[in-house]
Amino acid sequence: MKTSTVKRCSAAVILGLLSLLPSGSLKTSETGMKLIMDYEGCQLNAYQCSANVWTNGYGHTVGVTPNSVVTHDEVVGNLVSDVQSAEAVVDKWVTVPLQQHQFDAFVSFVFNVGAGNFQQSTLLKKLNAEDYTGACNELTRWVYADGQRLSGLVRRRNSEKEVCLNAHSP
Repeated sequence: MKTSTVKRCSAAVILGLLSLLPSGSLKTSETGMKLIMDYEGCQLNAYQCSANVWTNGYGHTVGVTPNSVVTHDEVVGNLVSDVQSAEAVVDKWVTVPLQQHQFDAFVSFVFNVGAGNFQQSTLLKKLNAEDYTGACNELTRWVYADGQRLSGLVRRRNSEKEVCLNAHSP
């Protein structure tokens, strides 16, 4: 009988490696990074996420195949790149000023749902109409994957909403 071993990332190692990055490499604050890392979780071995997409590290999907295995250094590089991509989406499509806590919540959201979903969302329409509260409240509508309401997404969206509305970590 073959025993399956799931390799997980060490959060302490990842945070330690992130701390070595030059200051200003990420615009997302520690609160935003914690939000992403806590809810994405991390595995060094490839797995299929709730949307049936091959994933590794902290929600990284680009180039991941069923047998992919990444190192902690690769996880950090992918996380930085993926967060910067989500930041670029928020920067491009949001036309109103954001406070840090709002930016963190929306970067976490984009990191999870992708640019296309964000661009087409009522959330973005409300945000760009300066309905900040309405946009933050929209986060909790995004709790389904493959038509199923997922408790993990409910928790994540509630945390993102709390950060978005209250300027503090959940």
